[in-house]
Amino acid sequence: MIELDPQGLALADLLTIARQDAPADFSAGARQRIEEGHALLLKLAAEGTPIYGVTTGLGAAVDTPVAPVQANIPLGRAVGVGRLANRQEVRAITAARLAGLAQGRSGISPGAADALLALLNAGVEPAVPLLGSLGESDLAPLAHLSLALSVPLTGKDGLALVSANAASVGLGALLVAEAQQVLDALLAALALSCEGYRANLSPFQPWASRLRAAPGQAEQSAALLQLLAGGELADGPRRLQDPLSFRCATVVQGAAQQALQQLYDLVELELRSGADNPALISEEALVLATANFDSTHLALAAEGLGLALSRVAVCSAERIAKLLSPASSDLPRFLITQPGHVGMAALQRTSSALVAEIGHLANPLPAVSVPVADRVEDYAGQALAVVDKTRRLTERVLWLASIELIVAAQAVDLRGPLQLGQGVRQVHEAVRRHVAHLDQDRSGSVDVLALSAFLQTTPFPL
Repeated sequence: MIELDPQGLALADLLTIARQDAPADFSAGARQRIEEGHALLLKLAAEGTPIYGVTTGLGAAVDTPVAPVQANIPLGRAVGVGRLANRQEVRAITAARLAGLAQGRSGISPGAADALLALLNAGVEPAVPLLGSLGESDLAPLAHLSLALSVPLTGKDGLALVSANAASVGLGALLVAEAQQVLDALLAALALSCEGYRANLSPFQPWASRLRAAPGQAEQSAALLQLLAGGELADGPRRLQDPLSFRCATVVQGAAQQALQQLYDLVELELRSGADNPALISEEALVLATANFDSTHLALAAEGLGLALSRVAVCSAERIAKLLSPASSDLPRFLITQPGHVGMAALQRTSSALVAEIGHLANPLPAVSVPVADRVEDYAGQALAVVDKTRRLTERVLWLASIELIVAAQAVDLRGPLQLGQGVRQVHEAVRRHVAHLDQDRSGSVDVLALSAFLQTTPFPL
Protein backbone atom coordinates (compact mmCIF):
# COMPACT_ATOMS: atom_id res chain seq x y z
CA MET A 1 0.00 0.00 0.00
CA ILE A 2 1.43 3.36 -1.07
CA GLU A 3 0.58 6.18 1.33
CA LEU A 4 -0.34 9.60 -0.03
CA ASP A 5 0.47 12.37 2.40
CA PRO A 6 1.17 16.12 2.42
CA GLN A 7 4.94 15.49 2.29
CA GLY A 8 4.54 14.31 -1.30
CA LEU A 9 4.75 11.17 -3.37
CA ALA A 10 8.14 9.80 -4.42
CA LEU A 11 8.56 9.17 -8.13
CA ALA A 12 9.47 5.55 -7.38
CA ASP A 13 6.19 5.10 -5.50
CA LEU A 14 4.21 6.54 -8.41
CA LEU A 15 5.90 4.01 -10.69
CA THR A 16 4.96 1.21 -8.30
CA ILE A 17 1.33 2.33 -8.49
CA ALA A 18 1.38 2.71 -12.27
CA ARG A 19 3.46 -0.30 -13.29
CA GLN A 20 2.76 -2.84 -10.55
CA ASP A 21 -0.88 -1.98 -9.81
CA ALA A 22 -0.06 -1.19 -6.18
CA PRO A 23 -2.99 0.24 -4.20
CA ALA A 24 -2.82 3.61 -2.49
CA ASP A 25 -4.50 5.42 0.39
CA PHE A 26 -4.48 8.86 1.95
CA SER A 27 -2.56 9.14 5.19
CA ALA A 28 -4.31 10.45 8.30
CA GLY A 29 -2.48 13.73 7.83
CA ALA A 30 -3.65 14.03 4.24
CA ARG A 31 -7.25 13.31 5.18
CA GLN A 32 -7.14 15.95 7.88
CA ARG A 33 -5.66 18.50 5.46
CA ILE A 34 -8.31 17.68 2.81
CA GLU A 35 -11.10 18.07 5.36
CA GLU A 36 -9.70 21.36 6.64
CA GLY A 37 -9.31 22.74 3.12
CA HIS A 38 -12.88 21.81 2.22
CA ALA A 39 -14.22 23.27 5.46
CA LEU A 40 -12.42 26.54 4.75
CA LEU A 41 -13.90 26.64 1.25
CA LEU A 42 -17.44 26.25 2.59
CA LYS A 43 -16.85 28.88 5.28
CA LEU A 44 -15.43 31.50 2.90
CA ALA A 45 -18.14 30.86 0.31
CA ALA A 46 -20.84 31.25 2.96
CA GLU A 47 -19.27 34.54 4.03
CA GLY A 48 -19.50 35.87 0.47
CA THR A 49 -15.76 35.78 -0.29
CA PRO A 50 -15.23 35.75 -4.07
CA ILE A 51 -13.64 32.41 -5.02
CA TYR A 52 -12.64 31.75 -8.61
CA GLY A 53 -14.54 28.84 -10.09
CA VAL A 54 -16.82 28.58 -7.05
CA THR A 55 -18.64 31.90 -6.81
CA THR A 56 -17.49 33.13 -10.25
CA GLY A 57 -17.26 31.79 -13.75
CA LEU A 58 -14.11 30.25 -15.19
CA GLY A 59 -11.55 31.62 -17.64
CA ALA A 60 -12.82 34.65 -19.46
CA ALA A 61 -16.06 34.36 -17.47
CA VAL A 62 -14.28 35.24 -14.22
CA ASP A 63 -16.21 38.51 -14.29
CA THR A 64 -19.51 36.62 -14.17
CA PRO A 65 -20.85 36.27 -10.58
CA VAL A 66 -22.55 32.98 -11.29
CA ALA A 67 -21.56 29.85 -9.40
CA PRO A 68 -20.73 27.14 -11.98
CA VAL A 69 -22.31 23.71 -11.73
CA GLN A 70 -19.29 21.69 -10.61
CA ALA A 71 -20.37 18.58 -12.51
CA ASN A 72 -20.36 20.63 -15.71
CA ILE A 73 -16.71 21.64 -15.33
CA PRO A 74 -15.27 18.25 -16.35
CA LEU A 75 -18.17 17.58 -18.69
CA GLY A 76 -17.60 20.75 -20.70
CA ARG A 77 -13.84 20.25 -20.81
CA ALA A 78 -13.80 16.62 -21.96
CA VAL A 79 -12.68 17.67 -25.44
CA GLY A 80 -9.57 15.53 -25.89
CA VAL A 81 -8.68 13.74 -29.10
CA GLY A 82 -5.86 11.47 -30.25
CA ARG A 83 -4.53 8.26 -28.77
CA LEU A 84 -5.95 6.97 -25.51
CA ALA A 85 -3.76 6.62 -22.45
CA ASN A 86 -2.84 3.00 -21.75
CA ARG A 87 -3.32 1.35 -18.36
CA GLN A 88 0.02 2.44 -16.93
CA GLU A 89 -0.53 5.99 -18.13
CA VAL A 90 -4.04 6.23 -16.67
CA ARG A 91 -2.75 4.99 -13.31
CA ALA A 92 0.20 7.38 -13.40
CA ILE A 93 -2.06 10.35 -14.16
CA THR A 94 -4.51 9.37 -11.43
CA ALA A 95 -1.73 8.86 -8.87
CA ALA A 96 -0.23 12.25 -9.72
CA ARG A 97 -3.57 13.99 -9.18
CA LEU A 98 -4.14 12.13 -5.92
CA ALA A 99 -0.70 13.25 -4.76
CA GLY A 100 -1.75 16.84 -5.43
CA LEU A 101 -5.05 16.40 -3.58
CA ALA A 102 -3.14 14.95 -0.60
CA GLN A 103 -1.55 18.39 -0.17
CA GLY A 104 -4.98 19.54 1.04
CA ARG A 105 -4.88 22.81 -0.88
CA SER A 106 -7.55 22.11 -3.49
CA GLY A 107 -10.69 22.51 -1.39
CA ILE A 108 -12.05 19.25 -2.78
CA SER A 109 -14.64 17.42 -0.71
CA PRO A 110 -13.45 14.25 1.05
CA GLY A 111 -16.10 12.31 -0.86
CA ALA A 112 -14.80 13.37 -4.28
CA ALA A 113 -11.18 12.74 -3.25
CA ASP A 114 -12.08 9.24 -2.04
CA ALA A 115 -13.99 8.57 -5.26
CA LEU A 116 -10.87 9.24 -7.33
CA LEU A 117 -8.84 7.06 -4.97
CA ALA A 118 -11.41 4.25 -5.28
CA LEU A 119 -11.21 4.55 -9.08
CA LEU A 120 -7.46 3.91 -8.91
CA ASN A 121 -7.70 1.01 -6.48
CA ALA A 122 -10.51 -0.66 -8.42
CA GLY A 123 -8.31 -0.73 -11.53
CA VAL A 124 -10.84 1.20 -13.60
CA GLU A 125 -9.39 2.48 -16.90
CA PRO A 126 -11.40 5.43 -18.22
CA ALA A 127 -10.89 6.44 -21.84
CA VAL A 128 -8.49 9.38 -21.58
CA PRO A 129 -7.43 11.01 -24.89
CA LEU A 130 -4.06 12.70 -24.52
CA LEU A 131 -4.29 15.53 -27.05
CA GLY A 132 -5.98 18.70 -25.87
CA SER A 133 -3.91 20.09 -23.00
CA LEU A 134 -1.95 23.33 -23.42
CA GLY A 135 0.01 22.73 -20.23
CA GLU A 136 -1.77 25.38 -18.18
CA SER A 137 -3.58 22.64 -16.26
CA ASP A 138 -4.19 19.43 -18.16
CA LEU A 139 -7.88 20.24 -18.34
CA ALA A 140 -8.93 17.91 -21.16
CA PRO A 141 -7.32 14.61 -20.05
CA LEU A 142 -8.24 15.20 -16.40
CA ALA A 143 -11.80 16.02 -17.41
CA HIS A 144 -12.10 12.68 -19.25
CA LEU A 145 -10.68 10.92 -16.18
CA SER A 146 -13.16 12.69 -13.90
CA LEU A 147 -16.16 11.65 -15.98
CA ALA A 148 -15.72 8.13 -14.62
CA LEU A 149 -16.55 9.23 -11.05
CA SER A 150 -20.04 8.40 -9.81
CA VAL A 151 -20.33 10.81 -6.89
CA PRO A 152 -22.04 14.22 -6.97
CA LEU A 153 -19.58 17.09 -7.38
CA THR A 154 -20.17 20.09 -5.14
CA GLY A 155 -18.25 23.07 -3.76
CA LYS A 156 -15.03 23.17 -5.81
CA ASP A 157 -14.89 19.47 -6.73
CA GLY A 158 -15.14 19.82 -10.50
CA LEU A 159 -12.42 22.45 -10.67
CA ALA A 160 -10.20 20.61 -8.19
CA LEU A 161 -10.30 17.46 -10.28
CA VAL A 162 -9.19 19.12 -13.53
CA SER A 163 -7.10 22.11 -12.41
CA ALA A 164 -3.63 20.58 -12.29
CA ASN A 165 -0.92 19.22 -14.59
CA ALA A 166 -1.31 15.65 -13.38
CA ALA A 167 -1.19 14.24 -16.91
CA SER A 168 2.13 15.97 -17.62
CA VAL A 169 3.51 14.92 -14.23
CA GLY A 170 2.30 11.31 -14.38
CA LEU A 171 3.49 10.75 -17.92
CA GLY A 172 6.68 12.65 -17.07
CA ALA A 173 7.37 10.11 -14.34
CA LEU A 174 6.92 7.25 -16.80
CA LEU A 175 9.20 9.06 -19.25
CA VAL A 176 11.91 9.32 -16.59
CA ALA A 177 11.78 5.56 -16.03
CA GLU A 178 11.73 4.75 -19.74
CA ALA A 179 14.61 7.11 -20.51
CA GLN A 180 16.70 5.58 -17.72
CA GLN A 181 16.11 2.12 -19.17
CA VAL A 182 17.23 3.41 -22.57
CA LEU A 183 20.39 5.01 -21.19
CA ASP A 184 21.23 1.81 -19.31
CA ALA A 185 20.73 -0.18 -22.51
CA LEU A 186 22.93 2.24 -24.43
CA LEU A 187 25.69 1.89 -21.84
CA ALA A 188 25.52 -1.89 -22.26
CA ALA A 189 25.57 -1.45 -26.04
CA LEU A 190 28.60 0.83 -25.79
CA ALA A 191 30.47 -1.74 -23.70
CA LEU A 192 29.66 -4.53 -26.16
CA SER A 193 30.64 -2.31 -29.09
CA CYS A 194 33.96 -1.54 -27.41
CA GLU A 195 34.64 -5.27 -27.17
CA GLY A 196 33.56 -5.92 -30.76
CA TYR A 197 35.54 -2.97 -32.11
CA ARG A 198 38.55 -3.61 -29.82
CA ALA A 199 38.33 0.02 -28.75
CA ASN A 200 40.96 2.00 -26.88
CA LEU A 201 39.79 2.54 -23.29
CA SER A 202 42.12 5.44 -22.53
CA PRO A 203 39.39 8.16 -22.72
CA PHE A 204 37.41 6.38 -20.02
CA GLN A 205 40.16 6.22 -17.41
CA PRO A 206 39.61 8.20 -14.15
CA TRP A 207 42.28 10.76 -14.99
CA ALA A 208 40.33 11.89 -18.05
CA SER A 209 37.40 12.94 -15.86
CA ARG A 210 39.70 14.54 -13.31
CA LEU A 211 41.22 16.75 -15.97
CA ARG A 212 37.76 18.06 -16.85
CA ALA A 213 34.85 17.08 -14.67
CA ALA A 214 32.09 17.22 -17.28
CA PRO A 215 28.69 16.38 -15.76
CA GLY A 216 28.13 12.64 -15.56
CA GLN A 217 31.32 11.71 -17.41
CA ALA A 218 33.12 10.17 -14.43
CA GLU A 219 30.09 8.10 -13.43
CA GLN A 220 29.44 6.83 -16.96
CA SER A 221 33.12 6.03 -17.51
CA ALA A 222 33.30 4.13 -14.23
CA ALA A 223 30.17 2.16 -15.09
CA LEU A 224 31.59 1.32 -18.52
CA LEU A 225 34.91 0.16 -17.10
CA GLN A 226 33.06 -1.95 -14.54
CA LEU A 227 31.29 -3.78 -17.35
CA LEU A 228 34.61 -4.33 -19.09
CA ALA A 229 36.46 -5.37 -15.92
CA GLY A 230 38.08 -8.79 -16.05
CA GLY A 231 38.50 -8.75 -19.82
CA GLU A 232 41.55 -8.40 -21.97
CA LEU A 233 40.48 -5.33 -23.92
CA ALA A 234 42.51 -2.86 -21.86
CA ASP A 235 45.68 -4.71 -22.87
CA GLY A 236 45.08 -4.79 -26.61
CA PRO A 237 43.32 -1.88 -28.35
CA ARG A 238 43.66 -1.87 -32.14
CA ARG A 239 44.22 1.88 -32.52
CA LEU A 240 45.87 4.73 -30.71
CA GLN A 241 42.68 6.80 -31.09
CA ASP A 242 39.17 5.71 -32.07
CA PRO A 243 36.39 7.68 -33.80
CA LEU A 244 34.61 10.25 -31.65
CA SER A 245 31.48 8.11 -31.39
CA PHE A 246 33.59 5.82 -29.19
CA ARG A 247 35.95 8.30 -27.55
CA CYS A 248 33.29 10.82 -26.56
CA ALA A 249 30.61 8.29 -25.63
CA THR A 250 30.71 8.66 -21.85
CA VAL A 251 30.83 12.46 -22.11
CA VAL A 252 27.71 12.45 -24.30
CA GLN A 253 25.90 9.89 -22.18
CA GLY A 254 26.89 11.76 -19.03
CA ALA A 255 25.26 14.88 -20.43
CA ALA A 256 22.12 12.88 -21.20
CA GLN A 257 22.10 11.47 -17.68
CA GLN A 258 22.32 15.02 -16.33
CA ALA A 259 19.36 16.08 -18.50
CA LEU A 260 17.39 13.11 -17.22
CA GLN A 261 18.23 14.01 -13.63
CA GLN A 262 16.82 17.49 -14.15
CA LEU A 263 13.49 16.08 -15.33
CA TYR A 264 13.50 13.59 -12.45
CA ASP A 265 13.99 16.39 -9.92
CA LEU A 266 11.21 18.52 -11.40
CA VAL A 267 8.72 15.64 -11.51
CA GLU A 268 9.45 14.92 -7.86
CA LEU A 269 8.97 18.63 -7.11
CA GLU A 270 5.52 18.48 -8.69
CA LEU A 271 4.62 15.32 -6.75
CA ARG A 272 5.14 17.15 -3.46
CA SER A 273 3.52 20.44 -4.53
CA GLY A 274 0.12 22.04 -4.65
CA ALA A 275 -0.72 23.38 -8.12
CA ASP A 276 -4.35 24.31 -7.51
CA ASN A 277 -5.86 27.62 -8.54
CA PRO A 278 -7.23 28.95 -6.33
CA ALA A 279 -5.47 27.32 -3.39
CA LEU A 280 -7.11 26.98 0.02
CA ILE A 281 -4.61 27.45 2.85
CA SER A 282 -6.43 26.37 5.99
CA GLU A 283 -3.81 27.43 8.54
CA GLU A 284 -4.00 31.02 7.25
CA ALA A 285 -7.74 30.96 6.41
CA LEU A 286 -6.62 32.14 2.97
CA VAL A 287 -7.86 31.62 -0.55
CA LEU A 288 -5.00 32.37 -2.93
CA ALA A 289 -5.02 32.80 -6.70
CA THR A 290 -1.90 31.12 -8.10
CA ALA A 291 -0.15 30.32 -11.37
CA ASN A 292 1.32 27.08 -10.01
CA PHE A 293 -0.30 25.19 -12.87
CA ASP A 294 2.22 26.61 -15.35
CA SER A 295 4.32 23.81 -16.86
CA THR A 296 7.18 25.69 -18.52
CA HIS A 297 9.86 24.08 -16.35
CA LEU A 298 8.63 20.57 -17.14
CA ALA A 299 8.42 21.34 -20.85
CA LEU A 300 11.97 22.70 -20.97
CA ALA A 301 13.36 19.74 -19.02
CA ALA A 302 11.64 17.25 -21.32
CA GLU A 303 12.90 19.16 -24.37
CA GLY A 304 16.42 19.04 -22.93
CA LEU A 305 16.17 15.31 -22.40
CA GLY A 306 15.05 14.81 -26.00
CA LEU A 307 17.94 16.88 -27.32
CA ALA A 308 20.41 14.94 -25.17
CA LEU A 309 19.04 11.57 -26.27
CA SER A 310 19.27 12.65 -29.91
CA ARG A 311 23.01 13.19 -29.48
CA VAL A 312 23.46 9.82 -27.81
CA ALA A 313 21.53 8.30 -30.72
CA VAL A 314 23.89 9.78 -33.30
CA CYS A 315 26.88 8.27 -31.49
CA SER A 316 25.15 4.88 -31.35
CA ALA A 317 24.32 4.93 -35.07
CA GLU A 318 27.91 5.87 -35.91
CA ARG A 319 29.29 3.02 -33.83
CA ILE A 320 26.98 0.66 -35.73
CA ALA A 321 28.35 2.03 -39.02
CA LYS A 322 31.95 1.58 -37.87
CA LEU A 323 31.37 -2.02 -36.83
CA LEU A 324 29.82 -2.80 -40.22
CA SER A 325 32.70 -1.27 -42.17
CA PRO A 326 35.72 -3.53 -42.75
CA ALA A 327 37.92 -0.47 -43.28
CA SER A 328 37.12 0.66 -39.75
CA SER A 329 36.56 -2.58 -37.83
CA ASP A 330 38.83 -5.07 -39.62
CA LEU A 331 35.83 -7.42 -39.63
CA PRO A 332 33.90 -8.94 -42.58
CA ARG A 333 31.76 -6.40 -44.41
CA PHE A 334 28.29 -6.12 -42.86
CA LEU A 335 29.39 -8.75 -40.30
CA ILE A 336 28.45 -11.74 -42.46
CA THR A 337 30.80 -14.40 -43.78
CA GLN A 338 28.40 -16.00 -46.27
CA PRO A 339 28.80 -14.62 -49.83
CA GLY A 340 25.60 -13.25 -51.32
CA HIS A 341 23.97 -12.47 -47.97
CA VAL A 342 23.10 -8.91 -46.88
CA GLY A 343 24.06 -9.57 -43.25
CA MET A 344 23.63 -6.57 -40.95
CA ALA A 345 23.64 -4.02 -43.78
CA ALA A 346 19.86 -3.63 -43.84
CA LEU A 347 19.76 -2.95 -40.10
CA GLN A 348 21.94 0.08 -40.73
CA ARG A 349 19.18 1.50 -42.93
CA THR A 350 16.77 1.13 -40.03
CA SER A 351 19.21 2.84 -37.68
CA SER A 352 19.60 5.69 -40.17
CA ALA A 353 15.82 6.06 -40.43
CA LEU A 354 15.54 6.08 -36.65
CA VAL A 355 18.18 8.79 -36.29
CA ALA A 356 16.27 10.94 -38.79
CA GLU A 357 13.03 10.58 -36.80
CA ILE A 358 14.82 11.13 -33.51
CA GLY A 359 16.36 14.32 -34.87
CA HIS A 360 12.94 15.53 -35.99
CA LEU A 361 11.34 14.78 -32.61
CA ALA A 362 14.20 16.57 -30.84
CA ASN A 363 13.16 19.85 -32.44
CA PRO A 364 11.46 21.97 -29.76
CA LEU A 365 7.75 22.61 -29.74
CA PRO A 366 7.11 26.28 -30.56
CA ALA A 367 6.48 28.49 -27.55
CA VAL A 368 3.84 30.42 -29.48
CA SER A 369 0.30 29.06 -29.29
CA VAL A 370 -3.09 30.42 -30.30
CA PRO A 371 -4.53 32.24 -27.25
CA VAL A 372 -7.80 30.86 -25.88
CA ALA A 373 -10.53 31.90 -23.45
CA ASP A 374 -11.02 35.30 -25.05
CA ARG A 375 -7.21 35.75 -24.94
CA VAL A 376 -7.13 35.47 -21.14
CA GLU A 377 -5.09 32.31 -21.55
CA ASP A 378 -2.53 33.90 -23.84
CA TYR A 379 0.48 31.69 -23.01
CA ALA A 380 0.90 27.92 -22.89
CA GLY A 381 3.62 25.80 -21.27
CA GLN A 382 2.79 22.77 -23.47
CA ALA A 383 4.38 20.24 -21.11
CA LEU A 384 2.09 17.34 -22.01
CA ALA A 385 2.76 17.68 -25.73
CA VAL A 386 6.52 17.85 -25.10
CA VAL A 387 6.48 14.87 -22.73
CA ASP A 388 4.58 12.77 -25.28
CA LYS A 389 6.92 13.88 -28.07
CA THR A 390 9.93 12.91 -25.96
CA ARG A 391 8.30 9.56 -25.14
CA ARG A 392 8.09 8.79 -28.85
CA LEU A 393 11.71 9.88 -29.27
CA THR A 394 12.78 7.63 -26.38
CA GLU A 395 10.97 4.67 -27.91
CA ARG A 396 13.00 5.11 -31.09
CA VAL A 397 16.27 5.38 -29.17
CA LEU A 398 15.43 2.05 -27.50
CA TRP A 399 15.04 0.43 -30.93
CA LEU A 400 18.38 1.94 -31.92
CA ALA A 401 20.04 0.61 -28.76
CA SER A 402 18.66 -2.83 -29.62
CA ILE A 403 20.22 -2.63 -33.08
CA GLU A 404 23.60 -1.63 -31.63
CA LEU A 405 23.47 -4.53 -29.19
CA ILE A 406 22.67 -6.97 -32.00
CA VAL A 407 25.42 -5.62 -34.26
CA ALA A 408 27.98 -5.50 -31.46
CA ALA A 409 27.18 -9.07 -30.39
CA GLN A 410 27.74 -10.22 -33.98
CA ALA A 411 31.06 -8.37 -34.06
CA VAL A 412 32.17 -10.04 -30.84
CA ASP A 413 31.27 -13.44 -32.29
CA LEU A 414 33.33 -12.78 -35.42
CA ARG A 415 36.40 -11.70 -33.44
CA GLY A 416 36.95 -15.30 -32.43
CA PRO A 417 37.81 -16.37 -28.89
CA LEU A 418 37.86 -13.32 -26.59
CA GLN A 419 38.22 -12.87 -22.87
CA LEU A 420 35.30 -10.53 -22.35
CA GLY A 421 34.76 -8.42 -19.27
CA GLN A 422 32.45 -10.13 -16.82
CA GLY A 423 29.66 -7.58 -17.23
CA VAL A 424 29.94 -7.53 -21.00
CA ARG A 425 29.84 -11.32 -21.11
CA GLN A 426 26.49 -11.21 -19.29
CA VAL A 427 25.24 -8.60 -21.75
CA HIS A 428 26.34 -10.75 -24.69
CA GLU A 429 24.64 -13.81 -23.21
CA ALA A 430 21.41 -11.85 -22.69
CA VAL A 431 21.43 -10.69 -26.30
CA ARG A 432 22.02 -14.23 -27.49
CA ARG A 433 19.07 -15.53 -25.44
CA HIS A 434 16.80 -13.37 -27.59
CA VAL A 435 18.71 -13.02 -30.86
CA ALA A 436 20.66 -15.85 -32.47
CA HIS A 437 23.99 -15.35 -34.23
CA LEU A 438 23.44 -14.37 -37.88
CA ASP A 439 24.94 -16.87 -40.29
CA GLN A 440 22.38 -16.37 -43.08
CA ASP A 441 19.80 -13.70 -43.87
CA ARG A 442 16.58 -13.55 -41.83
CA SER A 443 14.11 -10.90 -40.69
CA GLY A 444 16.03 -8.40 -38.60
CA SER A 445 12.79 -6.76 -37.50
CA VAL A 446 11.87 -9.80 -35.43
CA ASP A 447 15.25 -9.63 -33.68
CA VAL A 448 15.01 -5.92 -32.90
CA LEU A 449 11.48 -6.13 -31.54
CA ALA A 450 12.28 -9.19 -29.43
CA LEU A 451 15.32 -7.56 -27.86
CA SER A 452 13.63 -4.20 -27.31
CA ALA A 453 10.71 -5.93 -25.56
CA PHE A 454 13.24 -7.56 -23.24
CA LEU A 455 14.99 -4.24 -22.59
CA GLN A 456 11.68 -2.60 -21.64
CA THR A 457 11.08 -5.06 -18.82
CA THR A 458 14.56 -5.94 -17.55
CA PRO A 459 17.11 -3.73 -15.77
CA PHE A 460 20.10 -3.49 -18.08
CA PRO A 461 23.09 -3.88 -17.84
CA LEU A 462 22.41 -7.10 -15.95
